[in-house]
Amino acid sequence: MLVIGLGRFGSSIALTLERLGHEVLAVERSPELVQHYTGRFPLVEADATNPEALVQLGARDFGVAVVGVGTSLEASVLVTGNLVDLGTPQIWAKAISSEHARILHRIGAHHVVLPEADAGNRVAHLVSGKLLDYIEVEDGFTIVKMRPPRETQGFTVGQSQIRKKYGVTVIGVKPPGEDFVYATEETRISGNDLLIVSGHADLLERFAARP
Repeated sequence: MLVIGLGRFGSSIALTLERLGHEVLAVERSPELVQHYTGRFPLVEADATNPEALVQLGARDFGVAVVGVGTSLEASVLVTGNLVDLGTPQIWAKAISSEHARILHRIGAHHVVLPEADAGNRVAHLVSGKLLDYIEVEDGFTIVKMRPPRETQGFTVGQSQIRKKYGVTVIGVKPPGEDFVYATEETRISGNDLLIVSGHADLLERFAARP
């Protein structure tokens, strides 16, 4: 996988991919950052806004490229455009604003990530209610980790009629000290359990707000 830009976003991705066993090549034009990460993963010092530099690096051979350049909109757009021109099958690009994201989508980025906005959205849901973790998948569909509302405690998933009442689905239950198990209609919920629940974000917030 090709990772371009070794700021906080790009370096975190490169380090994680390397740890997971993926082959990574990082590209960074700052000599200081290149020196800092030398030995952590394969990397080269080059300016990816120059299409010839990407060709020389063999960028065409990578199925996935991550553009971690975010602080300079011009550089981000140029690098992404170069990858589009090279026919990179999957381009993930970091954006710092919705306008930046719109431009990246228009020029051909397959996936655009707004790390600060995404993190802010997630934290807002966590601090405002009883949710212990929150992952929005797409188009409002969300998966959360939460404590069970009082009305469900001591009853099975089927008896609680959670899906009928609240429009959300209990995927799994984790009793204290035990592993998560996939929930069925017969799975009994206790007050100390953790629930993994899926559904639309608004419906999940309503369910989590129950005492």
